[in-house]
Parts: sequence; C-alpha cells; structure tokens
Amino acid sequence: MMLQTIRPRWAIALAVFACLFGLLTVKSGGEVLFVDGPERAAAGDYVPFVLWFNFLAGFAYIAGAVGLIKWRSWVVPLAFSIAALSVVVFMALGIHIAMDGAYEIRTVGAMTLRCLVCSAIAYSVHGKFT
Repeated sequence: MMLQTIRPRWAIALAVFACLFGLLTVKSGGEVLFVDGPERAAAGDYVPFVLWFNFLAGFAYIAGAVGLIKWRSWVVPLAFSIAALSVVVFMALGIHIAMDGAYEIRTVGAMTLRCLVCSAIAYSVHGKFT
C-alpha cells in the first residue's frame, strides 16, 4: 500500500485560486457562447476555437482544484496538459492572426495570462507527490 503524503498549506491557496480562475472562465465564456446579450456584443471579434477551449479548460481548472484539495497525484499530468494545450491554442491563435483572421487584442493578453498561470501551476505541483 502506498503512503500518501500530507497536503502542504500552499496547496489550499493554489486550489482556491485555480477554482476561482476556473469559475470565472466558465462564467465569462458561457455568457459569450450561450447568452445573446451584452457580454456577447462586448466580446467583439472573438475567436471561436479560443473561446471554446478556454470555456472547457475552465472545468479542468476546477477539477484540478478539487484534486489539489484532495492531494491527488493526477493533478500533475492534468496541470501540464492544460498548460501545454494552452500554448498550442495560443500558437493556433497566432496562425489565425497571421492569416488576417479577426481577433481582439485582449484575446492575446488573455492567452498570455492563461499560459503563464497554467505553467506556474504546473511548475508548482511538479515533483510534489511521492
């Protein structure tokens, strides 16, 4: 039987952050995707594949937060997968922009932030489970 290590205190703070980040992501993405209202109008030239990825990734952030609270080792591959996929989607956004696709500059900023946050979370949990 494997012994499970004790969850460090920083994991709770990281889990709360990841959960809030995920909830805000799901809320903001869902409002643009599913509600024909002011949020969709304010979104401007959003890029659908980026919006869908971020919306779905929000659920993964929440799942990761639950895994951190429960101190489960599957959080590590999940965190690295989210980070890697975020970079891939950001690169695809770059290709979309290079091909003169419509976009909002705030999308570039948001994807930069998401890539940094996801990479920081992945780095934070790397090597912490035995």
